[in-house]
Amino acid sequence: MALDIKICGLKTPDAIAAALTGGASHVGFIFFGKSPRNVDPETAGRLRTAAQGRAKAVAVTVDADDAALDRIIAAMRPDMLQLHGRETPERTAELKARYGLPVIKAFSVHDATDLAAIMPYRGVADRLLFDAKPPKGSDLPGGNGVSFDWRALAALDGDVDYMLSGGLNAGNIAEALKATNAPGIDISSGVEVAPGEKDVRLIAEFFQAVRAATNTMSGAA
Repeated sequence: MALDIKICGLKTPDAIAAALTGGASHVGFIFFGKSPRNVDPETAGRLRTAAQGRAKAVAVTVDADDAALDRIIAAMRPDMLQLHGRETPERTAELKARYGLPVIKAFSVHDATDLAAIMPYRGVADRLLFDAKPPKGSDLPGGNGVSFDWRALAALDGDVDYMLSGGLNAGNIAEALKATNAPGIDISSGVEVAPGEKDVRLIAEFFQAVRAATNTMSGAA
C-alpha cells in the first residue's frame, strides 16, 4: 500500500505546488486563530483548487463551532475534516453526519498509555492522527516541531489506520518509518524556515527523504 503523505498548514500557491509536485496525497489548511498557519476559508478555497483530482484537501479545526465550520465547508469545499481539539466521539459522529465528510481525529501522545484515548473513536473517526503532546505553555495543539517516542505505537492493533505527525523532517523520517511502518505521515513545521513559512526546497527535500526511506525499506523486505 502506498504511503499517504499530508503537507499541512499550507498558505501560499508556491507551497501547494511544491506539495503536489512532490506527490502529496493530502494537503491541509488550518483554521485556528492562534496558529501562525491560520488561513481564512476563502483563501483556502482558492488554494485548494490546485489540488482538485490530485490530492485530498483537509480542513483542520480545533473545537470549532457549527457556524465556523459552516463557513469553512462552504468556502473551502474540503474533502475531509481533521479535528485537532477535544472533540468527543459524539461530536465527531455529529460532524460526519452534518457534512457528509470523512473525519481524521487527532490525538496527543507521549507514551503508550495515551493510546487508550482512541478506543471510543474507533468505528467513528475514519482515520486517526498521532501527534506529540504540546510543550508546556504552548497554545498550539500541533505544529510545535516536537516528536514523541514512536515505539509507543507498537501497542496499536494492526488494523488501526493512522497518520504519524509531530516533529517529522527530512532528517528523521527514515527512522520514523522504520520504527512505526506508519501508513500515513503528516508534516508541517518540518518544512518551514519560520513558523507558518513553508519552504519549497525543504518540501522537496522531505519528499526525497521519504522516497529514499521507502525504497530502502522495500529493498529490505
